[in-house]
Amino acid sequence: MSGPGTGAGNAPEPFDPARLDLADPYPVYRRYRETDPVHAVRGGRDAHGRAAPTTWYLFGHTEVAHVLAGRGFGRSSPLTARTAPVPDGYVTLRRVVENWLVFLDPPRHTRLRARVTPPLGAAAVTALRPRVREIAEELVAPLARRSVVELVEGFAAPYPLLVIGGLLGVEAERWPWFRAQALALQQAGGTRGDRTPAALDGAERAAAELDGYFHRELAARRTEDRGDLLSALARAGAEDPSLSGSELAATCTHLLTAGHETTTGLIGKAVLALLARPEVGDELRSDPGLLPNAVDEFLRHDPPVQMVTRWAQRDVELAGRTVRRGDRLQLVLGSAHRDPGRFPDPDVLDIHRDSGRHCAFGLGIHYCAGAALARAEAEIGLGVLLDRLPALAQGARPGVEVEYAPDWVFHGPSRLTLTLPSLPDTPDTPETPENP
Repeated sequence: MSGPGTGAGNAPEPFDPARLDLADPYPVYRRYRETDPVHAVRGGRDAHGRAAPTTWYLFGHTEVAHVLAGRGFGRSSPLTARTAPVPDGYVTLRRVVENWLVFLDPPRHTRLRARVTPPLGAAAVTALRPRVREIAEELVAPLARRSVVELVEGFAAPYPLLVIGGLLGVEAERWPWFRAQALALQQAGGTRGDRTPAALDGAERAAAELDGYFHRELAARRTEDRGDLLSALARAGAEDPSLSGSELAATCTHLLTAGHETTTGLIGKAVLALLARPEVGDELRSDPGLLPNAVDEFLRHDPPVQMVTRWAQRDVELAGRTVRRGDRLQLVLGSAHRDPGRFPDPDVLDIHRDSGRHCAFGLGIHYCAGAALARAEAEIGLGVLLDRLPALAQGARPGVEVEYAPDWVFHGPSRLTLTLPSLPDTPDTPETPENP
């Protein structure tokens, strides 16, 4: 893709995520960050001849952080009240997604978040850590005996799904079904290059399946408190009649999907980073106390969510540009994290740096409610992988095959196949990973 200022007549080309290199978008980000950090893509006209809002792509850390934390920006358009990017005609999908916490503005957001946050807080996650480690160990054990490992299907996808599923209180044996529904829902993502009518139909069916499942499970918890998150949400609905059954069921779907897909991407991309820098893996293996800081650096260096959306609720100036009420803002987190004004030598992966100022979990009222759980999952999961897959050590050079899904919301490998070199006491028995 050409950089800014290289179009016809020296006018900047419109930024188009679909034209980026999925594996390495950062050189393009850098060109825009340096020459046009608040970049306008003017809207056309809709079917009724009305002018569509301008979309602004924000590439600098200062502007991204300002919008994430600012009160003049929301999750819904002040002109249309639409939040989720779901086309007309997909009734269940829109209803489910528009009730997700991430798409809500106050006061609905405030009321629902107050019920979701405590079971995902630091104290709850500390108590959950032994079970998280058990899940990681159980999944890695069969992989350690194989010479060919599909890391997404064999570990990075089921691991956080089993964790969040256990927290919710759903059956562990249903994880392949939940994974299939989550993948189908992803097809509705607004940045995907493969968002076809057939994909949207599949997302509509998945939304209906998950919505029906969680309505039934919430109803069961009203008469039987099982001490899980579903039971807590069922109690919340009984105590606060303003919380609708649709909101609660949609919240469960949101926790299940977003709560595992981001961690799947984080683990996959962290492993890729370690494969490219085996000395970092050796350092983490010898000093596991570095893992919490390393997780933050992985999140900064190559975040699993590259872009998020906000809507301007009033006219505002950003880096000398006038953003009008009703305009859409695409916050390019991946670019903000490589801003040298905030992070020196930003292209360098440095597990010793202070990376805590990244925006991977958001800022302000939409700071990720599951951040503590995601950090614990990544820390424990990567530690177990480093310990149990010795081929990730320095000097061992596994073959790597990577495929990325064409998605800029949940960004990461959809497949990550490692052909591990033969090591002592490791039988050379290539197998197809089985569902745990």
